[in-house]
Amino acid sequence: MKSKRILVWFRNDLRLHDNEMLVEAISKSDSILPVYFFDPYYFDPTQFNTVKTGMSRTKFLLESVAALRASFQQLGGDLLVLYGKPEELMAGLVDQYEISEVYHHREVAPEETQISTKVEDLLWKLKINLRHFIGHTLYNKEDLPFPIKDIPDVFAQFKKKTERDAMVKSCFLSPDHIEFVENEDWGQLPGLKDLGFEEETFPGEEDALRGGEEAGLQHLSDLLLEGAAVYQKYTAKQSAEREAFSSRLSGWLSLGCLSPRMVYWMVKEAESKFGSNANFNQMLLGLLWRDYYRFMFKKHGTRFFKEPDFESDFFSSVDPANSVLKKWKTADTGYPLIDNYMTELNDTGYISYTGRLVVATYLVHFLKVHWTNGAVYFEEKLIDYAPASNWGNWANVAGVGKDGKSKNGIDIDKLRKMLELSVSGETSVA
Repeated sequence: MKSKRILVWFRNDLRLHDNEMLVEAISKSDSILPVYFFDPYYFDPTQFNTVKTGMSRTKFLLESVAALRASFQQLGGDLLVLYGKPEELMAGLVDQYEISEVYHHREVAPEETQISTKVEDLLWKLKINLRHFIGHTLYNKEDLPFPIKDIPDVFAQFKKKTERDAMVKSCFLSPDHIEFVENEDWGQLPGLKDLGFEEETFPGEEDALRGGEEAGLQHLSDLLLEGAAVYQKYTAKQSAEREAFSSRLSGWLSLGCLSPRMVYWMVKEAESKFGSNANFNQMLLGLLWRDYYRFMFKKHGTRFFKEPDFESDFFSSVDPANSVLKKWKTADTGYPLIDNYMTELNDTGYISYTGRLVVATYLVHFLKVHWTNGAVYFEEKLIDYAPASNWGNWANVAGVGKDGKSKNGIDIDKLRKMLELSVSGETSVA
């Protein structure tokens, strides 16, 4: 009797814990073939004088894929690593390994959805099913108190109804045994130079976070202890100069090295030990914002942006030759507040949420540069780039998102004073 082999196509879900797709594939097959594609589309230069995936995020991605591979190797198997477009390589894999079915996680942004559609069309011709899973959100869509088409466009309403009426499910356990498809050549993990970068290192590498499931779980564990300590220190002093707290979990969440549900339940466990505090609340709020933007893109697509003919006007809105835009990108605005944030972004691939609001508000409302220019640049630079969150946040700052009541921004007059004080050296923003 012919064995059933399932190809598990990993994308932004680079983990073993809480991975329904992987658990289901293992239970429904005799053996699995885990695959990761380094799609050249994500590393080619764009017409906007950027690359879709910059060096910081590429390094984080390479570390995360290597970590997933190591996890499979510990279970007696491996991860097949290939360079090329999934829609061009999938047919050969199905034939070579006698694959019965392909599993993958569904995305919501247009470019990622289009790739899935191309693969699905290809597999349909081969009479192979592409099974879709949804594992990027805290709440499953079927557990929401409303269908996708009726999700409130206002975040505050989405938050209130979801927290009141929806339930966060338990996490799927990491598998402790996997049967792998036999394979002699699992492929080589590329280096930065293989993916088009001139160097193998970058300025902020020493301070950069490390990718991978184990690193993410360790960071989360340490963070929960730190979060309680930072908050207790603040409340003990009753100081107005509160020590800044930033979870920096977003890189692992964006690549799926961490499950949102794992973060949620670990925060809840920490609350049972230390009590609720503003730091823990901030982490849970961040998970809700991620869900909101993903569901908004699922509901509206690019109609989320309240601009006439957004898709046709997008290319003319992005202007890489704009001189003030260049100064913003290169941290040469003359305002230390802005330049410090942009230097950190360029060197490390990360800035705090407050920093993102500050530099976005400055670009859009002070320099009068169209917001899509900033969104495209963040796409290249951020290690935690996620299409829905990035474009949704920029749209809200520009005032063209669906949530007209969003507080996702910095008060213009307040920012003007902050800029003036930063020049005089009198203040900084945590």
